[in-house]
Amino acid sequence: MPNIATLIPRQQVPDLEVATVGGGTWKLADQSPKNFTMVVFYRGLHCPICGNYMRDLQRKLAEFTELGVDVIAISSDSQERAEQAVADWKVGDIPFGYGLDLDKAREWGLYISTSRGKTSVGIVEPDLFSEPALYLIRPNGELFFGTVQTMPFARPNFGDIVNACKFVIEKDYPGRGEVIDHHNP
Repeated sequence: MPNIATLIPRQQVPDLEVATVGGGTWKLADQSPKNFTMVVFYRGLHCPICGNYMRDLQRKLAEFTELGVDVIAISSDSQERAEQAVADWKVGDIPFGYGLDLDKAREWGLYISTSRGKTSVGIVEPDLFSEPALYLIRPNGELFFGTVQTMPFARPNFGDIVNACKFVIEKDYPGRGEVIDHHNP
């Protein structure tokens, strides 16, 4: 049985570094958002649900920026597929990272799937790829919020995430789910 990590709120997340569409490297350790870094792991170019999800993120990007939330979308796709996703989905304002190593994906608690051939949009899935997740990370590198999925369906709504961020920032609401051993909290 593979070891899938579980990230714990109020604890440091693993390091994360990916090449980005347009050139350069994005490193979590180099980020200095006012409130959060939002890392959105997506399945890849082959996923039509990811395309819709990223378009919704594109529409909400200014709201996140206004709230002091820096955003990146990351997949295990190749550079060519990531560049095509940005172009096809018309989401050029979102930083896109690509080439996520699947061992690193496991460190972040992501599930890995195998190819089932062509998707409904006629694009072949990679042999192996990571499933979606969304994390909000505090400027100090601690996990605040996380959701990890085994499927592309029923992802957190970005409007809900915007509203949650507003509430959390206004009320200085702490990360929840931090208890590791409920017998010794």
